[in-house]
Amino acid sequence: MSSRERILGRVRRALADVPGDEAPYEEAVARGYLREHGERTAGQTADLLGENLADYRAVVHRCTDGELPSLIARLLADRGAGSVLVPSGLEPGWLAESDVTRVADRAGSTPAELDRVDSVVTACAVAIAETGTIVLDGSPDQGRRRISLVPDHHICVVRVPDQVVASVPQALERLDPTRPLTWISGPSATSDIELDRVEGVHGPRTLEVVLVG
Repeated sequence: MSSRERILGRVRRALADVPGDEAPYEEAVARGYLREHGERTAGQTADLLGENLADYRAVVHRCTDGELPSLIARLLADRGAGSVLVPSGLEPGWLAESDVTRVADRAGSTPAELDRVDSVVTACAVAIAETGTIVLDGSPDQGRRRISLVPDHHICVVRVPDQVVASVPQALERLDPTRPLTWISGPSATSDIELDRVEGVHGPRTLEVVLVG
């Protein structure tokens, strides 16, 4: 008997006396906790998101829809990027003013090929103000999970207020748990060794978030 079979056997035995018509867990367990901390306007929620992103050492920018292409072009130029990874469903206009080489998000790309790309530009699924978190769900405008982990520079575009929520419970309502969710709170960093913060260990060393609205 494999470990998997033993574990599933224990689960079946534990559930043997549970009536078939018992209330599902999500209905049986009370959810009386706060859904957000305090009342805020949409603008205040976006401001809180920007503050918490910056606290995590992400670089935050704000612009209008019309200013977005020129801002992305400037961010790539300031970075000295010669190439940028582009998800298949990214808005074409976002890179309209950028002259860097565009690299498509392909299933066959190797980690070494992705590591040679200077930057990546993605959209997001939702952004959480109270935790300063950006969530990607692998949609066409966000691409495969690995493209937001391997390149050293990530530009993520968040639409305000449509994609901004106050809290984690509100974000979970918008997300599909069957999709490959990536939760990002600032640039990749660790302080495991002698409490010395090192960035870029598990993902991009630089995260730039553009709040568009």
